[in-house]
Order: sequence, then structure tokens, then C-alpha cells
Amino acid sequence: MESAQDKYLRSHTTPQGEALSWIEKQTNIKTNFPQMLSGAVQGRLLTMIVQMMRAERVLEIGCFTGYSSVAMAGGLPEGGHIDTLEINDELEDLIREGFRRAGFDDRITLHIGDAKMTLAGLSAEIERGIRQPYDLVYMDANKREYCDYFSYLIGMVRPGGFILADDVLWDGKLYEEKLPVDRQTQGIAKFNDMVASDDRVEVVILPLRDGLSIIRRKP
Repeated sequence: MESAQDKYLRSHTTPQGEALSWIEKQTNIKTNFPQMLSGAVQGRLLTMIVQMMRAERVLEIGCFTGYSSVAMAGGLPEGGHIDTLEINDELEDLIREGFRRAGFDDRITLHIGDAKMTLAGLSAEIERGIRQPYDLVYMDANKREYCDYFSYLIGMVRPGGFILADDVLWDGKLYEEKLPVDRQTQGIAKFNDMVASDDRVEVVILPLRDGLSIIRRKP
């Protein structure tokens, strides 16, 4: 259920477009965990971050139903492109229909499969000079594997580029007096500690929704 604060934020945020409204509706109808959707406020923030950075090359880990992909694609300059990764092939038709409705088929490439395997392939292409490093990375996937993703991403994003990590406060579990032992919470806690102690990056956590970590790779 939407809180009073969330309702206020949404009502004072530039409305989402028709395609994003369609994706949100279909997500609520056809998936078991619609709360995983980024939503209008965070979606608008992602659009603005892409615009502010003038990011041309964007990587997303965890497409889900494509809402955040479309939101970021809406901020791309002419010729900009997004590679988005999703493991659940049952969502592919819904994702691609959302891209089509938004008119972004040519701006987004969907990679279906295990994220770490896909990242290994993309990373190798960057190392060989086949592919340019990314300006911006947004990850919202398996929390148990955030540290593994980061190990790839630090070499895949350009110096001065950004990595955004979602859900890094995990419903307040990260700052409970006694840290829960489930693997999701433990994975995020380890990731937050890893990033905070990595002298190759600068980081700030925003308490937006379930926590958004903004990580800048130092030049």
C-alpha cells in the first residue's frame, strides 16, 4: 500500500508517460512481486541522472519488466544505448512490448541469461576494445551477488562514470542492532562495506525507497 509520503512524492513528481504507465499496470497484473518495480519517482530520477550525465552508454543489471530501462532510455541523447540484463525469460514478451510501446526498440538491447555470465562476456569485449566502457550502470538484481557484479563493473565503467545500486538499505535491516543472517541481507551488507572501503570510488547512499547507492569511479 502506498504511504502518505510516497503518495505526496508521486503527486509532486513529473508524471510518467503512457508507456511507463502501461508497464506499471502490466507488472501489477502479471507478476507476483510488483513491488520490485522502480516506480514513478525513482524512474524520473533515473531519467534525470542520464540527462545530467549526458550518458551515452548505459548498462542495467536486473531489467525485471523494463520500467527502469524505458525510464533511462528516455534520458538518452541521440545515438545513446542501453544494455539491460534479465535472467527471467518468462518476462521477455512483456519487456519487449514495453520497449516497443515506448518507441525505444533501437535504444535498448535485452540480454536474457545469468548476469555474471553476460557481464563476463561484455567485460571481455571492453578489455579487447570491441566495446566502449559504460558511462552509467544501474543494478537492481540478485542482492546475494552484488559484490560479484561490482568486481566486474569497476573495470567496465569509465573513470568519472557512475554505478547506481538499488535496495542497499533493505527495509532497514542493514542498520538493525543485530544484522539478520539471511543471504540477501548479508550480501548487501558485504557490498556496502566493500564499496565504502574501496579507494577507487566515492559513494553516497540516498534513503530513496529502499536505499539507492550512488558510486562514482574516481578519474
